[in-house]
Amino acid sequence: MAVSPDDTAPTGTSAPEAKPDADAAFPGLKESRLAFAAIFMVVLVDLIGFGIIIPVMPDLLTEVTGLTRSQAAPYGGYILFVFAAIQFFATPILGGLADRYGRRPVVLLSLLGYAVDFVIMGLTKSLAILFVGRAFSGVFAATYATANAIVADITSPQHRAQRFGILGAGFGLGFMIGPAVGGLLGDAYGPRAPFFAASALAATNFVFCYFFFPETLRPENKRAFSLRRANPLGNLVQLGKYPVMVPILITIFLFQVSQFSLQTTWSWITGTKFGWTAKDIGYSLMAVGLSAAIVQGFLLRFILPVTGEKLSILLGGVASFVALMFYAFLPQGWMVYPVIAIGAFGALAQASVQSLMSRTIPANAQGELQGAVAVMLSLAAIFGPVIMTQTYSVFTGESAPIYFPGAPFLVGAAMILLAAIPTIIAFGRVSGPDPMLRKNGF
Repeated sequence: MAVSPDDTAPTGTSAPEAKPDADAAFPGLKESRLAFAAIFMVVLVDLIGFGIIIPVMPDLLTEVTGLTRSQAAPYGGYILFVFAAIQFFATPILGGLADRYGRRPVVLLSLLGYAVDFVIMGLTKSLAILFVGRAFSGVFAATYATANAIVADITSPQHRAQRFGILGAGFGLGFMIGPAVGGLLGDAYGPRAPFFAASALAATNFVFCYFFFPETLRPENKRAFSLRRANPLGNLVQLGKYPVMVPILITIFLFQVSQFSLQTTWSWITGTKFGWTAKDIGYSLMAVGLSAAIVQGFLLRFILPVTGEKLSILLGGVASFVALMFYAFLPQGWMVYPVIAIGAFGALAQASVQSLMSRTIPANAQGELQGAVAVMLSLAAIFGPVIMTQTYSVFTGESAPIYFPGAPFLVGAAMILLAAIPTIIAFGRVSGPDPMLRKNGF
């Protein structure tokens, strides 16, 4: 007969109270791994789907509109504006729906919609339908909040950082794979082929998730849907009470807008300046993703303890500024690759800004902080593409004041210089020793 722990307690004494198991509320290891693998693939496919069409968008838009590259470029900015604006409002709504009805239906609906939407965009010859398609893509791609919630559902607190890091690696991996595959397909089969490839990926992922992805939200954790909670600007209002946060958030916005000189006009500018094909563009964007992964995943851990927060922010800003200036004036395409390596060190600024913000905000406001950062990144994604594609169009058109395809890179460099002002103001409002240097004996 088995003896229970209570049976072994001495007479007249009570058995020690069992400590609650930190992992008891989470699924078993096998189920947790399966659910995490599924949501990792969802994020990966989302980013591949986003990146796979970047190298071919100039060719597709010139084909659909019948315009020159200079004339068609603003439409590329407007399409990205629509995508980002819809995603900005859809993300908190999908997050609220996932809290009400569960994660599984939101994920499945997004994947199915993504698959159908890319087929429509690949077939259409109408600019209006292309806009509508990207608007729906903004809805279906707004799964990041749900993905993060799923990780929290299935992972005990002590293991969440590791899994969030792996999920973040999926973003980088998707952006490396997507443009390279899109460039190869575009060169071989035309600018519509990457859309069908993205649709096939989403459809395959839908089938996988339908059979293997379990619901991760427990019934007792469901809550009623509220539009008030789905307000994407709410976190900005709350963080306004911390004086240091205003200049930091402005810095983030300006720095991110500067990066859209790369993300939204790279295909247009390199095609115009160097005569690059979709394959060339895809390989270069893969190099951007790879260099960023090396810096963020390996080198930062050695650099940041030596430089500390403030110096890292300055060095990262300088690296990005120098890279953009080079991009603007490079005469030959092969020169782009060494500059990509320089620009990758802009990650110094991004990582250090996150650290600076986190230590100046109370522990019970960290969620609001991350929400506010996401809002500023989204706002930059809304306005940045329009600014940069319009600049490219103005300086490459027939009535250009001076023919200069690299003009958007100069605008991006100017944004970084402008960001120096709120950065210096933020430095003046941050007190106390730098924890990066302090823990390493500096």
